[in-house]
Amino acid sequence: MDLSRPAPSVLDAPLQVEQPRAQLRYALWLDRGTRLGLLVLVATLSAYLMGWLPSRVPVRELPNLWHLPVDQFRKLTGAPLGWGWLALLQHGDMAALAGIALLAGCSLPCLLALVPLYARAGDRAFIAICLAQVAVLLFAASGVLNTGH
Repeated sequence: MDLSRPAPSVLDAPLQVEQPRAQLRYALWLDRGTRLGLLVLVATLSAYLMGWLPSRVPVRELPNLWHLPVDQFRKLTGAPLGWGWLALLQHGDMAALAGIALLAGCSLPCLLALVPLYARAGDRAFIAICLAQVAVLLFAASGVLNTGH
């Protein structure tokens, strides 16, 4: 018997955990969505910082504007309210918001990707929960509840 080696233990064995299909599908879609969002964010921010896209607010002017209250910032820069930035995606400073929006919206396709799995399993409660979450997220993003800030 070799006493220089410790005896194998249960803790040395790799942990084998079976993940439910819904969790794996959600994780796959979330992984793809966050990768896409980060790629768009880095690409558009780089294009803005390098001057490859025209900008509404030049990078060199930002330090002079950051300290301002949002209403003054908007007045000086002409920054749009709500979803108005979508019409300005040709500008580097607005295009960078696309990556942020993609990251913020990553959970929507993930939830929608679960609906067919739950439908095949006949799990109407989980279908309703997924669709309710999607509806709440879309309602919140719509700006209907804008408080005027």
